[in-house]
Amino acid sequence: MGSRPRIGVYICHCGTNIAATVDVEAVTEFAATLPGVVVARNYTYMCSEPGQALIKEDARTLGLNRVVVASCSPRMHEPTFRAASQEGGVNPYQFEMANIREQCSWVHHDRHEATEKAKALVYAAVMKAARLEPLEEREAPVTPGALVIGGGVAGMVAALDIADAGFPVHLVEASERLGGRVAELNRTFPDLEPVSAWLPALVDQVLRHPNITVHLNARATGVSGFVGNFEATVEGVEEPLKVGAIVIATGYNVFDPRLKPEFGYGVYPQVVTTLELEHRLASGDLTVNGKTPKDVVFIKCVGSRDKQLGRPYCSRVCCMISAKQAQLVRQALPDARVTVFYMDVRTFGKRGEEFYDEARRAGVRYRRGNVSEIYRRGDRVVVRVEDTLLGRTVEQEADLVVLAVGMEPRPEAADIAALLKLPRSADGFFLEAHPKLRPVDTAVDGVFLAGCCQGPKDIPDTVAQAKAAAASALIPLMRGVVPMEAATAIVDPELCAGCGMCVEICPYGAPALDPLWGVSRVNAVLCKGCGACAVTCPSKAIRLQHFTPDQILAQVEALVGW
Repeated sequence: MGSRPRIGVYICHCGTNIAATVDVEAVTEFAATLPGVVVARNYTYMCSEPGQALIKEDARTLGLNRVVVASCSPRMHEPTFRAASQEGGVNPYQFEMANIREQCSWVHHDRHEATEKAKALVYAAVMKAARLEPLEEREAPVTPGALVIGGGVAGMVAALDIADAGFPVHLVEASERLGGRVAELNRTFPDLEPVSAWLPALVDQVLRHPNITVHLNARATGVSGFVGNFEATVEGVEEPLKVGAIVIATGYNVFDPRLKPEFGYGVYPQVVTTLELEHRLASGDLTVNGKTPKDVVFIKCVGSRDKQLGRPYCSRVCCMISAKQAQLVRQALPDARVTVFYMDVRTFGKRGEEFYDEARRAGVRYRRGNVSEIYRRGDRVVVRVEDTLLGRTVEQEADLVVLAVGMEPRPEAADIAALLKLPRSADGFFLEAHPKLRPVDTAVDGVFLAGCCQGPKDIPDTVAQAKAAAASALIPLMRGVVPMEAATAIVDPELCAGCGMCVEICPYGAPALDPLWGVSRVNAVLCKGCGACAVTCPSKAIRLQHFTPDQILAQVEALVGW
């Protein structure tokens, strides 16, 4: 077990998040009585600078060699406390965290029971900490370059930022042109600026940049390696591309309204989508069957906020697109009556509410109603609506009906997810590592998300996320080396039977059978320490460092005997 444990225990109040339910003073007094504990303290916010300073000072003056912090989820602040422990001279892998917020104070109401549970969790953490072994972090060199998958606005902005920093970038686009979905738009909200005023210049900047190699009509068909050392196979490209970081910017698809046949899309020429109206507005031709529309109806939330279709999320831009197009229709057809049927108006983004007010001042009529069907009546169509304010069904004839279709993941997202072993959320978009602290990171180190592949968003947010992804990708490229996780699986070659079960079960491709010796070897850089291989191994030849049987059983015994 190494040196004799000298453990410091620190209990966090987390303001009132913990202290309102847990008697922090009682837990602190209890922790001071545990074997190996030489100091036990509590503080209002352990993650704050003064809180971290307590750990550092005690570690130096009291000779601590292990630290336990009882606070929030390790996912939130484990790196924070590891760093504080290390600055105090304690090996970062001899730090243990007890979650007494999410797993205790937030899920209990009885103060006595919550306090007793907090004591048990601290006891278990101390028992494990006493058995923790020092681990050494290593570093791997980084290939100076990046791969950006997707040539829309997000991909181009990310590529430019990385290239401007002096690193080579391979930009892979599946279609025959750059620009993505934005290239199909006429004007943008809320200033009604023509896309042609800025998008061609952005595309030209990318094509002319000396550090960017653009691959059109190309797809990534294979990716191997790890952060800092990826190798990607791209069809059309003869040699594999060696890069240090990857940015995913594959964009989105537009919802197919044929999935809602009650709206008559594809049956009635009077029914179009917002994307199709963009093309008509750009050409200046709004006629239907050779006639100028007198009544134009917009229907919102088509393919969004619809649980029956498996799309319960809001696409965030449909309200603003409808407001934009309704204003443009009013400008083009001043004598036409323009009506927007909505269930809710969500004016997301800067100047959104003002833009919505401008649409109403321009004569656009907003009516709260749930559209049930559209059917033909002569040369026109009839929109049948349940007016939720009046509480009755109404019918409105129209010459042109515009369906505000939402965003959905591209079909290729499944292929990319399988290629890079990226998780996706329930709605099918790529899942970020943490919604607040790591919004552009993924579960795979060195792979970052940009734009609508992560979820619906407008152009400003897309550009902001692209720049954030580029900045994150530049960190390993600028450093030149990447740290390697030490809490990884290791194989005892004396026990390994070479069955290959660990190779099959690992989602990260870390284990591989040695062709010479016939035993499994784990690539420490690829290993994420999930433990799947350790529990699968029939001969128990694999041990997960930092989560050894001895350490885990010590926790279990502490809890069982409580």
